[in-house]
Amino acid sequence: MNLIVLYPQPTDLEKFESEYSAHVKLLHEKTGIPNDVKPYTVTKFLQGPEGKPPFYQMFTMPFDSLEALNEVMSSSGMQEVAADANRISTGGAPTILIGKLS
Repeated sequence: MNLIVLYPQPTDLEKFESEYSAHVKLLHEKTGIPNDVKPYTVTKFLQGPEGKPPFYQMFTMPFDSLEALNEVMSSSGMQEVAADANRISTGGAPTILIGKLS
């Protein structure tokens, strides 16, 4: 099970990049992930043949099960992280998806 967060193209790229760095620190703090561990990936999207994509960046974090993901997502710490994701996303609210590899 994967938690996927898609961030729209920011209206202020420098501000987003600066705030995203602090956002990741908040994620580590609120979930207890050690600072030197990255159990997630971050993908920045590049311009393709059809121009700039609607999303700037994708955050993906795997979980062992849907139950484990739901447990983390319902925690007060993760609720704070989710609110912060909305705050830093200058191009509009991020899109949250839950996916399963097949």
